[in-house]
Amino acid sequence: MDDKLTAIGKALVDCNQALLCQEVEGALAAGLAPARILQDALVPSMREVGRLFEEGEFFLPEMLVAARAMKGAMAILGPRLAAADVRPLGKVVAGTVEGDLHDIGKNLVCTLLGGAGFEIHDLGADVKPARFVAAVQEHGANVVALSALLTTTMVNMKGTIDALAAAGLRKRVIVLVGGAPLSPAYAAEIGADGFAPDASRAAKLAARLVTERA
Repeated sequence: MDDKLTAIGKALVDCNQALLCQEVEGALAAGLAPARILQDALVPSMREVGRLFEEGEFFLPEMLVAARAMKGAMAILGPRLAAADVRPLGKVVAGTVEGDLHDIGKNLVCTLLGGAGFEIHDLGADVKPARFVAAVQEHGANVVALSALLTTTMVNMKGTIDALAAAGLRKRVIVLVGGAPLSPAYAAEIGADGFAPDASRAAKLAARLVTERA
């Protein structure tokens, strides 16, 4: 059984989506629990992909291919995890803020958060504050991930945080922000709980903050 987990992990780090899905299906057919496949193979392998990216051995194209592979594996595992009543690490509402149509970075963050064990509700791009508020209420989210790639739209992050506060939700959610023009200082200035410079570190930060609040 450990050989099957190793094969799954290698296929993910090799960014081979077809082989990864094949290995996941094979492991399920052999009787491996979906939760074990996620926690003992996929999660640590995505962490390894993140490490390779942070150390300059992987670049954005490799990260995107690995993210697509992970998404394919989760499409297979997701229903099995739900059927087994496996509780997620947390529930994330994510989106690119109002006025900004960029979504590559946000999509990558969502995939890595999903790989870390979070339930993801991706609202897409150009998301108004009221829609973030409604999604938090609808899904009972405890994490909100905001993305912006433009200096002209990053100001809308504060509007979203203010809308969460006005709705009485701010204390219940961890707000994470990211995007090229942002900095830790700006995140603190607008009242966010954390800033991550890339998707790998966003997943680590979310897991840490959720665990600390548990």
